[in-house]
Amino acid sequence: MHSPAKLATPQPSAIQRIAHRLHVNIPEIWVRFFLAIVGLALAFAAALFSTVSRESGNLWATLILASAALLLAVIVGLTTVPYLAHRVAAARVRDAFDYDVTRVGIIYVVTIVVIAIAALNTGNNLLYIIVAAMLAAILVSGFTSAFVLRELELDVNLPEHVFAGKAALGRIVLRNRRRWLTSFSVSVVSPKKEQSAGARWRWISATFAFPPGRPPERQWLKLPDRKLQRLPAKSAASDILKSPVYFPYIPSGREVKTELELRFDRRGRYQQDGFALATRFPFAFLQKSRRVALTREIIVYPHVEPTDEFFEVLPMITGEFEAFVRGRGYDLYRIREYMPEDSARHVDWKATAKSGSLKVREFSREDERKLRVVFDNPAPGVISEKAYEDAIALAASLSWHFMGENTDLSFVGQEYEGAADIYRFLSYLALLEPKAHTSIIENLDSSDAYNIIFTTRPRGTIPTALWTSSYFMFMGANS
Repeated sequence: MHSPAKLATPQPSAIQRIAHRLHVNIPEIWVRFFLAIVGLALAFAAALFSTVSRESGNLWATLILASAALLLAVIVGLTTVPYLAHRVAAARVRDAFDYDVTRVGIIYVVTIVVIAIAALNTGNNLLYIIVAAMLAAILVSGFTSAFVLRELELDVNLPEHVFAGKAALGRIVLRNRRRWLTSFSVSVVSPKKEQSAGARWRWISATFAFPPGRPPERQWLKLPDRKLQRLPAKSAASDILKSPVYFPYIPSGREVKTELELRFDRRGRYQQDGFALATRFPFAFLQKSRRVALTREIIVYPHVEPTDEFFEVLPMITGEFEAFVRGRGYDLYRIREYMPEDSARHVDWKATAKSGSLKVREFSREDERKLRVVFDNPAPGVISEKAYEDAIALAASLSWHFMGENTDLSFVGQEYEGAADIYRFLSYLALLEPKAHTSIIENLDSSDAYNIIFTTRPRGTIPTALWTSSYFMFMGANS
């Protein structure tokens, strides 16, 4: 038998190899490049024709053509040249600096264009000098802003424990490593969420059909087609830094600190993949930013402030827990009057018959108050999102409450190892999502602790042995 012939792997072209080395996307960068060439060619042609029109005495044609030439050159300079420079430059340079033209910068450039048109039409040397000085100011602004951002070190200190809905304080430290020069007007911001060109645009296969909107069998013409589709940008909701932090003055050789107030509305993991130092100093024509490779992550615990549901269930849980603790010993402590929070299994019927009123037996406590919180995570779609979040918040609030009540706490979950650390359990709840798996009620290990069990299982499916030593919270029962 002949072995099947191996398919030859297509070798990338020279342009593709160069593009791979430069980390650029071939379709968009070449489209931009050729558009820039076309724009500059049109600007050059307009400039030539404006010269011919001026020599022939046609003032209006000279004005229109000269304005078009300058406008095309400005558009290419503002849109294409920075894009190509960012992607062709070395990776470290590309990642180090970004800049955006501000509104003041746009007005300033338009003013330069108007004065340049007047200089070309009048031949006034003073106007040429003014245009040159204004262009030089842009260059000075760019170099100065870049120089201000150099030799700055950033450090971000985040709090160890953060709860949803509660403010927490972090700290941002900015150090100026230069010995003699000071930095002015620097802001710490989130870097621009720029995706690569290949991620922002994608070629998709489509079919051109005519007339459009008709069923396929009634269309006259069908031609295969390929078109570019723009992909939506990623959301920046998980960023830690929501607003810029401004430093007006960073002395040379010193560090400046400021408090950062953090507030998160929802539980979960928040991650900042990078920070940026931005400035508009000195003339605010450009906002230049230098990226800082600093990653920070924080776990936001569920909301733990008492709610109406918390105040409603806490007395009942506390009463049954106290009755369970008092009744766990074997030595009779006393016989007393029945109270509403007592369990019926502790009623002493002989003493009740003799006295004519309900009496209960109270046993001596043999060990510590042990409480176990069990969260039986439901499958997706079993309960609403609001009911699920309310259940997680209630489980966190009850755990936080009993932690301060001299109680020996333990925790159980589907993917939780059972460590008694309250913060570890809150981290588990913070990242928990509905997931299809087996309920843990059936295989729950026996324990001498009282259980608070959060579950979505029907009441009739609960093992009988758990009823006497557990308080059940049925998630979504009232939603």
